[in-house]
Amino acid sequence: MSTQTSGRLTGADLRVGYGDRTVIADLDVVVPDGSFTVIVGPNACGKSTLLRALSRLLRPQQGTVTLDGRDVTSYGGKEFAREVGLLPQQSIAPDAITIIDLVSRGRFPYQKMFRQWTEEDQRAVDYALQVTRLTDLSTRPVEALSGGQRQRVWIAMALAQQTPILLLDEPTTFLDLGHQIEILDLCTELNRQGNTLVAVLHDLNQAARYATNIIAMREGEIVAVGPPSEILTAELVERVFGVYSQVIADPQTGTPLVVPLASGAVRFDGAPGESAGAASAEPE
Repeated sequence: MSTQTSGRLTGADLRVGYGDRTVIADLDVVVPDGSFTVIVGPNACGKSTLLRALSRLLRPQQGTVTLDGRDVTSYGGKEFAREVGLLPQQSIAPDAITIIDLVSRGRFPYQKMFRQWTEEDQRAVDYALQVTRLTDLSTRPVEALSGGQRQRVWIAMALAQQTPILLLDEPTTFLDLGHQIEILDLCTELNRQGNTLVAVLHDLNQAARYATNIIAMREGEIVAVGPPSEILTAELVERVFGVYSQVIADPQTGTPLVVPLASGAVRFDGAPGESAGAASAEPE
């Protein structure tokens, strides 16, 4: 198994939850610089909770999230927002706001009381609109857009922040297949340009195709970390998801492709991972 040991954004000895309920505990994580890291795992395993802790949206009950060696709580709001951008799971736009006005709000971390809108601000907004293919639609109200178009607007706003690190919580949820691919292709291009991305995805095969680094979670723990080609095995899929499968090479990309067994792929009499020691056995 391959592991990463260095990165700008890290978490150490994290315990994170909501009220009295702990979701993840005693967890260490490193986001490799320049990676497209995808967090995968079954529902309620702590994927989004981990992302919220890394984004400063959720304060750990224990442990520390650091950026460049500094506790993220020591950063001012605008200072942190110039380094780390976040696309949350659900975003609500103000009534009647246009695309260009919403995307321009991504420049808020750079604004000061007496600072006027600059050419640099305009270039950042123009670039964000261009790469998300929204330039020709920029005067339209956000509320008039399709789900896929709205998702691109929120990504454009995050891009306008010009942060080297971008966190995306389930960016493809509720989108049709074409829009999912469009969003993931855009993420890949941003990664190729040098951005570090972290996304929560539900589709394991999309994660395998697009990610350069996968964090596999189960029950609040990290089970495996590394490039998809090194860690994504039938044993891992059974351990994390409780699904028996074959892992073959994707005929288009050569990346791992998970193919569930045609019959008896899921054990309904046990939680994922209970039979991990016998993952090579055929289901009953």
